[in-house]
Amino acid sequence: MSTPNYFAPPQSVVADISSYDLPFEKATRLSRLGATLLDGLIFGIPLIPSYAMAVRVMEQARPDVFTYAAFWSAMAGAGIYFYAGLLIDLVLIVITTVLVHRNAQTIGKKLVGIKVARTDGSRASLARIFWLRYLVGMVIMYLRFFGVLYAVVSSLYALVDTCMIFGGRRRCCHDYIADTIVIRA
Repeated sequence: MSTPNYFAPPQSVVADISSYDLPFEKATRLSRLGATLLDGLIFGIPLIPSYAMAVRVMEQARPDVFTYAAFWSAMAGAGIYFYAGLLIDLVLIVITTVLVHRNAQTIGKKLVGIKVARTDGSRASLARIFWLRYLVGMVIMYLRFFGVLYAVVSSLYALVDTCMIFGGRRRCCHDYIADTIVIRA
């Protein structure tokens, strides 16, 4: 028999935990799509009357020439409908910001029952969600207004970001940038 060595470091078995063994359930692709569509609808519906008026004005002006500046000036020409829609969207932005700060959920994510979290399951901060998940992607997406090459890069990023959801980990490009995942709430 050997005597125990009281000065030896403690021995323990350490097993790696894969992302599939974590105590939370990842959101389905369909629930993420549903939340995105709901957010788009919620923010788009208040501006539908001014969109309709702007399209009519653009068709009457010169249907062969389309610029974003002309479209937005036609939107602003919709008067009270445009400004009421902007006011409603501003209120929705405030509500969404509060929800993201409290629960890491947009309005659509709250309705569908999913939320954003760090890859270890901990709470994702408002700053991480805004700066890394949202703003980096939006900057890349708005490059399309600076020329054809930027439009190609922007469109390629949008395609890759969207298609990455079909990977085994169900994470988009913006999830990797922000080190986040979307889980069931």
